[in-house]
Amino acid sequence: MMNLRLSKKYVPLIIAFTTLVAYGLLVPFTGFYWDDWPFAWSARFLGPGDFNPSFAPFRPFLGPIFYFTTSLVPPIPLYWQIFALVIRFILGISAWWMFSQAWQDRPRLALVATFFMLVFPGYSQHWVAFTHINQELIPFIFYLLSFGFTFKSLRAERPTLYIIIALLLQICGIFPTEYFFGIEGLRFLLLFSVYEGKFFERFNKTLKTWFPYLLIWILNAAWLIYYYKFGAYASYAITATQSITSLTFLQSALDAIWKAGLYVWFQVIILTFTSLSMPTSLLTLGLAAASFVFFVSYLKRNPQENNRETGFSTSLIIIGILGILLGRLPSLAAGLPLTLQSSYDRFMISMMIGGSLFLLGVIELLFNNSRIKTHIFALIIALGIGQQFFNANIFRRDWENQRNIYWQMAWRMPALKPNTILLTHQMPIDYETDASFTAPINWTYAPNYTRSNIPFIMLYTEKRVGGGALPALEPNIPVTFNYRTVSFYGNTSQAVVIYMPKGGCLRVLDPSQGDMETYSRLPTVLTDAIPLSNPSRIITDATPAASPMFFQEPPHEWCYYFTKAELAQQTGDHQKVISLGSEAAALGYHPTDSNEWLVFIKAYALTGDLKTAKALSDTALKGDIRVRRGVCAAWRKIQNQSPLDTKNEVQQILLTFECKPQ
Repeated sequence: MMNLRLSKKYVPLIIAFTTLVAYGLLVPFTGFYWDDWPFAWSARFLGPGDFNPSFAPFRPFLGPIFYFTTSLVPPIPLYWQIFALVIRFILGISAWWMFSQAWQDRPRLALVATFFMLVFPGYSQHWVAFTHINQELIPFIFYLLSFGFTFKSLRAERPTLYIIIALLLQICGIFPTEYFFGIEGLRFLLLFSVYEGKFFERFNKTLKTWFPYLLIWILNAAWLIYYYKFGAYASYAITATQSITSLTFLQSALDAIWKAGLYVWFQVIILTFTSLSMPTSLLTLGLAAASFVFFVSYLKRNPQENNRETGFSTSLIIIGILGILLGRLPSLAAGLPLTLQSSYDRFMISMMIGGSLFLLGVIELLFNNSRIKTHIFALIIALGIGQQFFNANIFRRDWENQRNIYWQMAWRMPALKPNTILLTHQMPIDYETDASFTAPINWTYAPNYTRSNIPFIMLYTEKRVGGGALPALEPNIPVTFNYRTVSFYGNTSQAVVIYMPKGGCLRVLDPSQGDMETYSRLPTVLTDAIPLSNPSRIITDATPAASPMFFQEPPHEWCYYFTKAELAQQTGDHQKVISLGSEAAALGYHPTDSNEWLVFIKAYALTGDLKTAKALSDTALKGDIRVRRGVCAAWRKIQNQSPLDTKNEVQQILLTFECKPQ
């Protein structure tokens, strides 16, 4: 540690170490999320060349980036998570080089600003690697390098080459995505802060230097106006001109400054202390403490510069505030919220520079003592590292939840007939939508797919009913869904309705099993779909059965036995249902959702063991009185299928449970 001074040759090593500690500790346990799945599926089955036409309707300059990276990295989760570490390291190096070019006489501040940006805790989307490497991080790197070459040109005897490089990098940073449209203003502000002289003299110098970049900015603005208003753009609609008032803008501005400039740096304390007994919280705090000790030791060996100036600190605060607001403009114009710890905090990427400079300026202004500042800088970096580890664990859990969902699908539905629609209200998971699920479902059930109409799709009734994809929940309505450059064609009579409660097991809803009554408390946009559910779309005896990609089969616990029992019920094998239930009970497994008893109640009753069926019904009701509807529906089903000599006994059981006549 004694040799890790501010010498430039050690800085990349420290940046690499910080990247690994903040983002790399849980890499083997993370995977694909959100739009990663459709992108990965497209790369695997349609090839890298498909990204150019698929991005043509929105962000057409993003396609070449996806084409390049997917030509290098196969669509395997671990590879993309490792690639994300490499890209994050390059981003850190680029930020350090940019700040070093801008503040050549302030190497310590340049280094601290770099670490602030490297672990910036407001942006939690690092692990959505396939999407955000291409969509944000690579263009952002281009922008940082463009800023760096601008400042390098100021001190070069022949600046033309550096200016040309900076302009080309600006084009590569601003045209692929509208995320970074606003941060071009930061170049002007940073230039103004480093020029010397009176105000108008500095302003004229800055404007003269910035003018070529301003032209590119204007060109990009013209392009966006054309594409949004008159072109083929098919993404977020611009709402700013219709809905943003002075009051709402002020509220959004203050919200952005508060979150990006202050709150995100300390939110890990709130998140961990509200769940302090959880292992994740303890590990997060432990990692933050260890990181704090390391950075105190590292930074105190890199003494503070002697050129502390109140004016410079104030300028950092002003640049930071304006940088945050400029970074917020694109998402604000699209009418999108700035919600932390959600997919919407991806918009923080464009506020990263502003948020880092704002906090750096505040600390520089308020504290003069070098020792105190060293400890504060180390604390901020450590909290950022802790926050990113906390985020990583969220994605680790999400990947584990995905494994459980896809394997329960495979256990319950060994194969599906082509052109099947999977309908559900929503799945109990945070970072995946129905479009996200569509890719791995096709990957699982059509592993040999070649370009054609995609055979399967998942649709959320929560979002799709009444729209173009799902006009109504009625039989024989055609369903068409465009999925990047391919499409799905089916109809509502080719649907299987599934439901997975939070904490429960996946199940196939079947109108013939009384599920409309059993699940009548669920949202009507799901229960109205139950009559469409056609379990015959499931191929129950498929060989080989579906096997989810990238996921090892989890241990056979309760949900394995439940899904297999429900599959056996579908085939009419009641003895197998009983056998599976007995095996699960012998291993100590029991339902977490009392409705999961129903399949076993029916099996015992339909094989003549009414006593056990009644006892299980009592158990279910003791677990949750709300399952009475399901219990009654099950016993009515039993009554309809029972032989004549047991119908009276079944009728008495129905009366015992106070079931109303059907």
